[in-house]
Amino acid sequence: MSEDMSDGPNDIVAVLTDRIEAHFGMSLDLLRKAVAARPTAYPSATEAVTWHGRLVESQADLDRAEDALLAVLDTQPSEIDDPALALAYQVDAAVQIRDGRAMVLRLLLDPDGPQKQGIAAQRLARLTRGDRTGPAVSTSAPPHSTASVPSLPVAGRSVRR
Repeated sequence: MSEDMSDGPNDIVAVLTDRIEAHFGMSLDLLRKAVAARPTAYPSATEAVTWHGRLVESQADLDRAEDALLAVLDTQPSEIDDPALALAYQVDAAVQIRDGRAMVLRLLLDPDGPQKQGIAAQRLARLTRGDRTGPAVSTSAPPHSTASVPSLPVAGRSVRR
């Protein structure tokens, strides 16, 4: 991940919580209340609060998986059996999920992030504002005339002209 998040797994949540609070200039609790009251007023705040919640959930899942693995390892002799190995894989998957969510949150908070520059950012801004740059796509089927459709050759038959 990055150097500011390498102190420990629980520090990832604390560091990103601090970044959210600094970015929006208010405590996370106040930001959650503001987003709950008006979720569409400030989409980036809503997105940050949503992803922070997902990060907290994934950290809790990781903590439970680690506790389960440690409990099994405490009762085992030196060899690891298949159930313990399965729990180790669960821990690994939980770490990957937690780190992925942390990465998404870091990108959302990055003022120079790729989603905030270029044509993709302009298109996203237009979509979220509801701007239109052209006519709506027609939803009706085009007129169909069977008179102008040429006949297709049938397999195994010669085509006459």
